[in-house]
Amino acid sequence: MTTQEPQRSTYASPTPSRWVAVLSLTMGVFSLVMAEFLPASLLTPMADSLMISEGQAGQAVTVTAVVALLSGLLVTSVTQRLDRRHVLLGFSVLMIAANLVVAFAPHLIWLLIGRILLGVALGGFWALSTATVMRLVAEHDVPRALSLLFTGVPIATISAAALGSYLGDMIGWRNVFLLATALSVLTLILQYATLPRMTPERPTPLGTLVSVIKRPGMAVGIVAILLVFCGHFAFFTYVRPFLEAVSGMGINELSSTLLAFGVANFVGTLVAGYLLERSLRLTLLLMPLIMGMLGWLLATLGGISMGTDVLMVALWGFAFGAVPVAWSTWITRVVPDEAESGGGLIVASIQLAIALGAAVGGVMFDISGVLGVCATAGTLLLAAAALVLVGVRTQPTVSTDDDAVAVACQ
Repeated sequence: MTTQEPQRSTYASPTPSRWVAVLSLTMGVFSLVMAEFLPASLLTPMADSLMISEGQAGQAVTVTAVVALLSGLLVTSVTQRLDRRHVLLGFSVLMIAANLVVAFAPHLIWLLIGRILLGVALGGFWALSTATVMRLVAEHDVPRALSLLFTGVPIATISAAALGSYLGDMIGWRNVFLLATALSVLTLILQYATLPRMTPERPTPLGTLVSVIKRPGMAVGIVAILLVFCGHFAFFTYVRPFLEAVSGMGINELSSTLLAFGVANFVGTLVAGYLLERSLRLTLLLMPLIMGMLGWLLATLGGISMGTDVLMVALWGFAFGAVPVAWSTWITRVVPDEAESGGGLIVASIQLAIALGAAVGGVMFDISGVLGVCATAGTLLLAAAALVLVGVRTQPTVSTDDDAVAVACQ
């Protein structure tokens, strides 16, 4: 068996930094994530207007996540010969169409069609985003650029929750989606003006996903991702029942706590870039460790003091802010030659973890209440930290004719 030095693909080749183009991708993240979660804050008026149940309206979020999972896995093979600039612009066009279809949906079927279109754009964009950033900035700037990219997530989450419900009461839910469409158009214009041509080097057939997952350490990393995001979403799905039932919060205190979570999450995302420049492994280990400990502290000490509960929830938000940035950086380090396929695997893993986290949290909520959810989430996160410590590689791996072989690249 022979080994060879891993070669960085053109996705990681030194190129002049294009920070405005990275900003346009951040706008894309903001627009997509806000559109993804708007139905959660507009559920009741959407259901009333379309004459469906709130449970049926909630499928607008579910179908987007499922389609995003499939889109993230398939996008690199389906678009393997297309200029990445054109593909990303196409996803922005698809996002505009999705929001328009939802805004004018006469019934449930059209609502779901619009959300399916959004799922295609969401999964495809996320799968290509990390590899695109690698082509836009110099290698040493990648962690900071990814940190900027992911700041769009907490801002969009806060906007979807707070502004979505507020504006929905003022101007109606359909007009909220029309505003989201206008934001999507602005995003398209900015991306059209700033994204350079990015012709793919070589075909990336669907089998590439299999070869990437077979590389040493990749499967362990994917399992760790599943555990981290499953643990987080098990807790976050039921954070409101915890704050209401255990902490005894009213609507004002609840809103303030969730805002504190969002702000802390935004700060954590910004700080992640600096942490990753110093140590990728430490960041991957430290964040789930902190969240896991907080999960058990919430399960055992929750309700003793409202102020303590707020602090622990905010700390959770801060720690989680670094998680998506860290794992995206991990992909750029371990498979720099197949960053698009690796990004697709991460997107699929996260979407699966969202569904599993909500399901696991629901089962534990029925069995042992919200405190059991906190303990379960904490256990999953501590398991993820242990897996990072003993089994996750942070050095490049390559594929040879015989099999995938790990190669250290200092």
